[in-house]
Amino acid sequence: MYVATLLTNPGAPSLEPSLVESLRNAWGGGDAVWLNPDVAAEFALAQVPANRWDVWAELQEIGVDLVVQTAEGRRKKMLLADMDSTMIQQECIDELADEAGVGDRVKDITARAMNGELDFEGALIERVGLLRGLGEGVILKVLNDRITLMPGGLELVATMRANGAYAALVSGGFTAFTARVASMLGFDENRANTLLVEDGRLNGDVQRPILGRQAKVDALVQISARLGIAEAEVIAVGDGANDLDMLGRAGTGVALHAKPSVAAQCDVRVNHGDLTALLYLQGYSKDEFATP
Repeated sequence: MYVATLLTNPGAPSLEPSLVESLRNAWGGGDAVWLNPDVAAEFALAQVPANRWDVWAELQEIGVDLVVQTAEGRRKKMLLADMDSTMIQQECIDELADEAGVGDRVKDITARAMNGELDFEGALIERVGLLRGLGEGVILKVLNDRITLMPGGLELVATMRANGAYAALVSGGFTAFTARVASMLGFDENRANTLLVEDGRLNGDVQRPILGRQAKVDALVQISARLGIAEAEVIAVGDGANDLDMLGRAGTGVALHAKPSVAAQCDVRVNHGDLTALLYLQGYSKDEFATP
């Protein structure tokens, strides 16, 4: 059995019951179950519809996400999440670069790297090099003044942990940020790169080995093995090319507001919903959300 989930932005709920019923009838689905009125609904299916992606494209035009997945085992025991532009709304290195006066240059490199046009490690080394001489105290300033959480993140982590799941934040960014963000959101652990500092200033380099694309897969393998759970019991979320292997390896890999070239390689795409979409995809209703 399969399940089709329709989602929209909780900040501007617009999922019409008539739309859900129309699609359910067209696909011969089971009764619609509303996980959150006007925001998320699902229905069972006997098979994956042949026109799934055509319908998906049409729904995108009206701000609705559609995911079709296997019903069995969709409630996961581990959350593995990227940080930049996933659990937070910014790219930390871009924010540091703004403070260093090289924002435009670094943002261009970041965009190309996340789109898969540049080697991640090389792009990271180049961008960190442009931050050389920036005072270490700027990190705290950026954390306090520039970093905002992605909507739904607190509910996502709290609800999964309340139901016995483990939460790991794995970023190609920096520990100075992941430690704070992980604490704010309630993650069990975090992994990232370490910026090197000399005499209170960034020295333009990052500690080796660099945590990049493969390191995210390694985290999935290592943590799931340590917990004694199957990789199929992991839901992973990210937005960049360096997340693709992690998303492909996890039981459910969610491309969240991802770059088009990244989303095109993923079956589960959330472009309009927020991070609570990951709960709806697992069959949680709004009433089951834990209080952060």
